[in-house]
Amino acid sequence: MGLKRIHFRDRQSGGLVPESIPAEGALRWFYQTRLGFLLTLFCARRASFCHLYGWWQERPASRRRIAPFAARFIIDLDEVEFPPDQYASFNAFFSRRLKPEARPFAQAPEVLCAPADGKVLVCPCLGEHTLLPVKGALVPVARILGSGEEARPYAGGAALVVRLAPYDYHRYHFPDSGRAGSSRLLAGLYHSVNPLALERVPRIFALNRRMLTVLDADHFGRVAYVEVGAFAVGSMVQTYAPGPVARGQEKGYFQFGGSTLVLFFEPGRVVFDEDLLRDSAQGLEVHVKTGSRIGRGVSPELSR
Repeated sequence: MGLKRIHFRDRQSGGLVPESIPAEGALRWFYQTRLGFLLTLFCARRASFCHLYGWWQERPASRRRIAPFAARFIIDLDEVEFPPDQYASFNAFFSRRLKPEARPFAQAPEVLCAPADGKVLVCPCLGEHTLLPVKGALVPVARILGSGEEARPYAGGAALVVRLAPYDYHRYHFPDSGRAGSSRLLAGLYHSVNPLALERVPRIFALNRRMLTVLDADHFGRVAYVEVGAFAVGSMVQTYAPGPVARGQEKGYFQFGGSTLVLFFEPGRVVFDEDLLRDSAQGLEVHVKTGSRIGRGVSPELSR
């Protein structure tokens, strides 16, 4: 099965960049051969496989992978909280924190900031039957949120998808201050969220395990914040406590693997930046950094 090379736009440089896929050969075998895909289906139904793989990434011997991984994907080690040799395992480096000044959040209340590093697509208007476009996947909002009842407040609203690659910073943050409810697990499988896998299983985001949190944001209304697990991602770890949260506060992190965030906004509450709207309309992902501006909030009075 052939697959054209995926490109994304780097928002800082403005240039198109070819997607670099860690373990591309293995992913192609798992998702593009008959035997590999059968094995993938077997493993994806078992959280134990992901936990076992995660255990392996926690072993001290996995530290030897840190330096070549950082070199291959040009990870800026000056941003990282500790030097690479101070991480006890590859997983510890994978879920690394950054220095506080590395990802500042705009404090202007009307500015909507990216909750994580990754490649984004935006959907400015969710109709009753809208299928959310995610790199070859067309998924109903209700399937992602787990039910029509959960999706109802966001009909006519907007959605933000952030796809994290394994080399990205894997901690995610609250885009605004407000009150966050408890996180709720939406059961599912553990497929990869890489475009190679999305081509083979186009409704991956509705199949994978997800965590749903409702944030009553001070400036953007009621926000549904969904974390999507992935192949070899055994854990989506929440580091916040339900209750009051601050803009830019860490919400949690993904352990080893590529993963995705999907945020849903009520009607008339946010407007995404023009370049993101233009590129998303063409199916082109844009790489952004945590805390960078991606849109603005709209006063409820102005949206009437």
